[in-house]
Amino acid sequence: MERARRVLAVIPARGGSKGVPGKNLAPVGGVPLVVRAVRACLAARHVTEVVVSTDDDAIAAAALAAGAEVVVRPGALAGDTASSEAAVLHALDALDVRADEPGVVLLVQCTSPFVTGEDVDGVARAVLDGADTAVTVAAFHGFVWREEDEEQDAPGAAPAVTSPPGADSAASAVTPRSGARKGTGVNHDKATRPRRQDRPEDLLETGAAYAMDATGFRRHRHRFFGRTALVRTDPARVLEVDDPRDLDRARALAPLLDTAAYPTRGDVDAVVLDFDGTQTDDRVLIDAEGRETVAVHRGDGLGIAALRDAGIPLLILSTEQNPVVAARARKLRIPVLHGVDRKDLALKEWCEEQSVDPSRVLYVGNDVNDLPCFALAGWPVAVADAHGSVRAAARATTRTPGGSGAVREVATWLLGPDLNTPTPLLHTPEPLLSNPTPPLSTPAPHPVPTAHSTSAPLHTL
Repeated sequence: MERARRVLAVIPARGGSKGVPGKNLAPVGGVPLVVRAVRACLAARHVTEVVVSTDDDAIAAAALAAGAEVVVRPGALAGDTASSEAAVLHALDALDVRADEPGVVLLVQCTSPFVTGEDVDGVARAVLDGADTAVTVAAFHGFVWREEDEEQDAPGAAPAVTSPPGADSAASAVTPRSGARKGTGVNHDKATRPRRQDRPEDLLETGAAYAMDATGFRRHRHRFFGRTALVRTDPARVLEVDDPRDLDRARALAPLLDTAAYPTRGDVDAVVLDFDGTQTDDRVLIDAEGRETVAVHRGDGLGIAALRDAGIPLLILSTEQNPVVAARARKLRIPVLHGVDRKDLALKEWCEEQSVDPSRVLYVGNDVNDLPCFALAGWPVAVADAHGSVRAAARATTRTPGGSGAVREVATWLLGPDLNTPTPLLHTPEPLLSNPTPPLSTPAPHPVPTAHSTSAPLHTL
């Protein structure tokens, strides 16, 4: 019986990029592009090994954490003019010390954020089934044009006509002029406009995934040789990130195209919550005496209690110095760090103290000061009404706005549908007075670890 052929997936990911600096670490759906490519390869059943070729330490660290091996690429193969084929050949040579060479080698591009395991599996299977090379393609029905120079002096060409003064400008616009350029139909005759169903179907190379017979690739040193199989993919997922606008489009599409966007209990070891705009609706009410009031949602309190009772470590992390934050933490009986300038440093230190891997932390936030924590946490989550840049960087987004039960919704992801989020339209918020007049007798609060002593007594929690 013939031994199964090894299938090696190589992901080129150099550190330099002129179009989008740091592109391969740019998050889409809360996940760096290089990690998205690694996950697609790991999800492919036929792939036996995943390698990231890079010259960048940060990319290498992200790739290793995602489960790939790393081949350090020399600077000579990491410049703007270096080809992807050169990176794949170098990776093959670097791995050649092993006893058996891969039978199939794949080239998977970080710049295609929506490549799937099915795409990768498709090109690998095509070569395993006998093709020499394979590429992902998508159906394309557009009319393609190319702009070319006018051939004024071509033999037999009619002489140029100069419009007399006062002639119709529209008429003169179609008159050939020296140095003018013209549009030429590439995949169609511009004189006819057949319906889409009457034209032959064109297939667009997506740039996402390629497969090559390893022996043939070493000999030809190019990704296309022999018989090339075309592996169709979903046209809606075709996008290559080459400039910042492409990155913006990818982030806007991620909530629509990413599947399995919500974490489960097995994905998370700790939950960290922002306060303002996440557990509140981001408004502050001030009375004539200067006292500030915010409102929280009782459903969030229920969700937090369920997470706490399930044994999941919890933390409220806020830059707000207002004592209302500590008061809410006392009510919920969970730790709080507030009044901190660098939330990311505080989060990193807390993870070290709790022996929690940041990649296993779910962090819920709503505004730009949460973005550094999003970069640390493995599960950055934005509430529904979060700032656009925060939703773009999130790996998951709640359907519920902040202060209206968003935290309870997150709890249902981890603990199941028994904590169904109530409709947020009609709810009774819990008022929190941040600067109240103390009552004559105040019971001792629950002791809660806090970064600052701001435990002023509150009228209502």
